[in-house]
Amino acid sequence: MAKKKSKKKGAAAGKKADSGFTMVSENRKARHRYEILDSIECGLMLMGSEVKSMREGKLSLDEAHIRVKDRELWLIGADIAHYNNAGMWNHDPRRPRKLLLHAREFDKFAGRAHERGLTLIPLRVYFNDRGLAKCVMGLVKGKKLHDKRETLKKRDSDRGLQRAMRGRG
Repeated sequence: MAKKKSKKKGAAAGKKADSGFTMVSENRKARHRYEILDSIECGLMLMGSEVKSMREGKLSLDEAHIRVKDRELWLIGADIAHYNNAGMWNHDPRRPRKLLLHAREFDKFAGRAHERGLTLIPLRVYFNDRGLAKCVMGLVKGKKLHDKRETLKKRDSDRGLQRAMRGRG
């Protein structure tokens, strides 16, 4: 008896089973250094070798920030490593990259970023279910040293309470 081979037909043939997103990089230090007031998703304008390098997870947001220049948002300081197979058509790892945002969203965020003490930083970069590179940008306010210490103390006490509750149950 011959076994039948099942072939997928249509648009779903080459896609993954999960319909989520693929995380590339997250700015973990941002939650410690800043108080996040608001966040928004925006697109990234990238070169081909940058996309391929990001698919390998070679992106660092540690020193990255966002600047407003001529009514456009630019991601500055993000480091996307060279893609090995690109050869002479490789990209500059630290070049500024344009962020894509609707005009009304730009007015809302960039206008608030000019307030005293507020800045824009990238929180995480990922590929959505359609395979497009997206950046979650946060409007943040810098924490003082005592605020950082207070946050750490609160987190430690919450962990202790969780451990105690697990021990009882």
